[in-house]
Parts: sequence; structure tokens; C-alpha cells
Amino acid sequence: MKPFLRQTLDRTLLRLHELDALLSASDVVSDLNRFRSLTREHAESSVVADQYRLLTAREADLAGAQEMLAEAKADPEMAQMAEEEIAAAKADIASIDDGLQLMLIPKDPDDARPAFIEIRAGTGGDESALFAGDLFRLYTRYAERMGWRCEIISESASELGGYKEVVLRVDGSPDAHGVGVYGKLRFESGGHRVQRVPSTETQGRIHTSACTVAVLPEPDEAVAILINPADLRIDTYRASGAGGQHINKTDSAVRVTHLPTGIVAECQDDRSQHRNKAKALQVLSARIVEKDRAERAAKDAAMRKGLVGSGDRSDRIRTYNFPQGRLTDHRINLTLYKLLTIMEGDLGDVLTALQVARGAEQLAELESTVQN
Repeated sequence: MKPFLRQTLDRTLLRLHELDALLSASDVVSDLNRFRSLTREHAESSVVADQYRLLTAREADLAGAQEMLAEAKADPEMAQMAEEEIAAAKADIASIDDGLQLMLIPKDPDDARPAFIEIRAGTGGDESALFAGDLFRLYTRYAERMGWRCEIISESASELGGYKEVVLRVDGSPDAHGVGVYGKLRFESGGHRVQRVPSTETQGRIHTSACTVAVLPEPDEAVAILINPADLRIDTYRASGAGGQHINKTDSAVRVTHLPTGIVAECQDDRSQHRNKAKALQVLSARIVEKDRAERAAKDAAMRKGLVGSGDRSDRIRTYNFPQGRLTDHRINLTLYKLLTIMEGDLGDVLTALQVARGAEQLAELESTVQN
């Protein structure tokens, strides 16, 4: 284990003792929000501390077995037992070490939250809209594999199929590590480029077009409440697209504009104007929060450009080359030759590689912080 990780773990043990004292203090017990926060931190620190104690115990076992082996040269049976214990201890230490590194990676508090996925057609005209439809299908298929729930918040369909723009809400339970929809899909934000022969191409020429994707965490309800109603303009209109006679008779679609920033969100998915307004406000809150996050990320990027990138829409993150059956993620130089299965929702290998790369970045940042 690297020295900086051991230093971090030693600090975790000290912090656990501090938390024990704080949670017994009367002023903390009377402050419910602080008590909950400290209780959550105590639970997380306890898991790390337990694993660290197990690691030190197995390291002591390894040292003892190595000493036994050195002293058992004349006793083959004792030497074999020592060698078996050494092998078992080394395997346990490696496994615990890997787990502790994952636990020490700083967690984004939004990782467990639902997410909005915004897909917009870019350069390439009708082919770009068709590709936006393909990306929509990719994410909904992946969500099905994960057991997540999807709902369309707003959509603007293209005449030849696909979407000029579509906003999707995805919700699902976090995994054992506390990573939910946003934590899994957050690195999908950016520019997606496709190279293929469009269905409208008569001479078989390969065209290049692009879409942009933005993945936004659904903000906590308390964040949405912070928006001043006086800063909002709310317009209603008749929804377009499928929906039967109701679509033509009722102004149920809602468009909400945040006047200070000019950010707009709309929803036309529901027959109820009230529910559409609530959903549009959720999307608006997410976009306002994301705007603040992007501005902070831009300042950070001026000092350090992360491997995985900022998630800005202008970042070209990935190329889908259909003639070669190839997907390339440019941020981590990942190339996979199984494009058709990926487009059917088999996105796990790509997302895992991105999470591993980001984890390595965060550990390097943590090491730098400890050393400085």
C-alpha cells in the first residue's frame, strides 16, 4: 500500500474517535440535521476502519508466516504450512488493499441521485437527428438492463425519425457502493460523433454527424424551492406529437424560463398541466445547478485538465464508427470492436473503464493533497 493511503487511513481512525465524542455531545444530539450527517459519516468511517484493521491483522499474519518459514528449514511440513499461510495472506492483503482504495476515492453526493439525460442533434441535419434517436435507444436499453425506470420529459421529433431534442428522466436504486443513475452515466456528457452511411445516402458515402449529450443530477427538492418564483416566466401551449385528440384541445404543455439566466425547460409528456409544470421545474433546477457546476469546473480546468474531462457539451468524447464496428472513447483511448452490441444497451464495459480512469485521477489528486 502506498504511504499516502496509509496516512489517509490513519487519519480516518483519528476522525472516527472524534465522531464518537461528537455524537455523544448534547448540542449535536439536539441538532437533528448535524446529528444525521455525523451519523452517516460515522457509519462510512467505521466500514473503512474495520477493513483497515483487517488489513493490519493480515499484514501481521504475513510477517509471522514469513518468520516461521525462515525458522522451519529443517521441518518440511512446517515450511509447507508457512508457505500456504503466506500465499493466503498476500491474496487477502491485495484484495483488502483494492477495496480500501475504492473506499477512499472521494464520493460525489449526487452519485446516488436520479438523472436527466438531454440529447440534442448537432451537425449533420437529418442524420444527426436519427443518431440522437439511436443514442436515446442506447440509454433506454441500458436502463432496462439495470432495472431503472425511464420517462420522457420533453421531445422534439424529427420528420424522418429520431429527435431534434429529447429529455429523459432516469431513476433507479444505487448499487452496493452507493452509485446510482447519475454516478453511472455522468461521464456520458459531451459530444458524440457518428461515422456511417446514412439511410438517405444513395451513393454509399460515409457521412460524419454529431449529437450532444448532457447528464444532469436531479437536484434535491430543497434546491428547487430556492428558486424565486418572481424570477420565473411560465408559458403554456398545446403539446405536439402523439397523444390523440387531447393534444389538440388542451394547453397542457408547460415552458418555464428562468429570467436571470435565460435557462429554459419544458415538459409536455403528461396530460396534466400541473404535473408538467412540476417536471419542468425539476429540469430547470437541474440546469441551473449544472450551470453553476460547469462554471466552477471551468475554473478548475484552467489549473488542471482531467483525463475524463469536464463534461462540457463542446468536448468531443466519443466516436461511433459503424463501417468498422468500432467505438472509441477519446478521453481514455478506449477502443472496442463491438459497436452493434453496445448500441443495444451493452454499455457496461465503457462506463466501468471511465469510472476506473476517474478513480485513478482522484487517487492521484488525493496523493498530491496529502504530500502537500
